[in-house]
Amino acid sequence: MRSEQVMFDLILNVAKKDKRIRAVAMNGSRTNSNAPKDLFQDFDIVYLVTEMDSFIQDEKWIDIFGERIIMQTPEKHSSSSIKRYPYLMLFSDGNRIDLTLIPINKKDEYLQEDKLTVILLDKDDSLPMISPPTDEDYWVKHPTAEEFLNCCNEFWWVATYVAKGLWRKEILYAMDHLNNCVRPMLLKMLEWQVGIQNDFAVSIGKSGKLLQKFLPEGTWEELLSTFPEGNEQSVWNALFAMINLFRSTANFVAESLNFEYQDEDDQRVTKYLIRVKQLHPNAFKI
Repeated sequence: MRSEQVMFDLILNVAKKDKRIRAVAMNGSRTNSNAPKDLFQDFDIVYLVTEMDSFIQDEKWIDIFGERIIMQTPEKHSSSSIKRYPYLMLFSDGNRIDLTLIPINKKDEYLQEDKLTVILLDKDDSLPMISPPTDEDYWVKHPTAEEFLNCCNEFWWVATYVAKGLWRKEILYAMDHLNNCVRPMLLKMLEWQVGIQNDFAVSIGKSGKLLQKFLPEGTWEELLSTFPEGNEQSVWNALFAMINLFRSTANFVAESLNFEYQDEDDQRVTKYLIRVKQLHPNAFKI
């Protein structure tokens, strides 16, 4: 696997030799001092260019970066006007470059988007000065009372869909609502708890990947227990594990931020879920 320095040298040498490329910038985890460092980190690179058409029309120019396992070009078949052109490349040695072409006349707009951006090369000394990189844009945000109530309402409302799917023996439907609707509300509540405990000055990462770093071991184990196996009883167990963890976390958030937790919704929906779980498969009424 090529070293970080070898990759940086390659990325910059390509830019230095190509007159169309006027500047190079980078953002993402490699500019974030708080991000864990490992061999799977991408090189999130931007080439600020005089024009994009010649790059797009002949993709052979990217072959210099190495043998690829796979590549994705999300804008390749775009029917709308292309404003940026990304090449997402995974190489045979395990390195990955997410390289995006952006017109140089859009430099000011681009440099204001992400506070984790650093400038690696500026051939014309035309780029404005930017502050040192910080991940503050990704810190957990302090919720409003309305956001808290909406999160609770969505959690309890969609939990009934999970129960309905399980009674109908529609396990894919039930798991879809459990994982894609109910779980995000639980993760949001856990995110707010972490924010409270860290003065809203930390990030839990994409998909909550850093949550384990901030949660007590017992809470982490509770969270893992909310992931079901592919059978009906396991999904029921996961749903009620979610409920227990959501309830305790939401109460903590409410007490810490002086919000009101809708305990009545909690009690009524929980009783309803238990009733559905105990319902005969051929029942005609709930």
